[in-house]
Amino acid sequence: MPKMKTRTGAAKRVKITGTGRLRRGKAFRAHLLEGKSPTRKRRLGRETDFSPGMEKQVKRMLGR
Repeated sequence: MPKMKTRTGAAKRVKITGTGRLRRGKAFRAHLLEGKSPTRKRRLGRETDFSPGMEKQVKRMLGR
């Protein structure tokens, strides 16, 4: 059986913590920032977790 290939697009966007949790950046912080409040921009800058169902899919994409 051949090895599973890592989906490199997913690998570039996901960080795996030391405890094995998956972290991702949030969307909507790339442009059109003048119309967004400072609080919203600050919140969008932080990383967040995946939902449980999505986490299972992403782990599979990463070959874990």
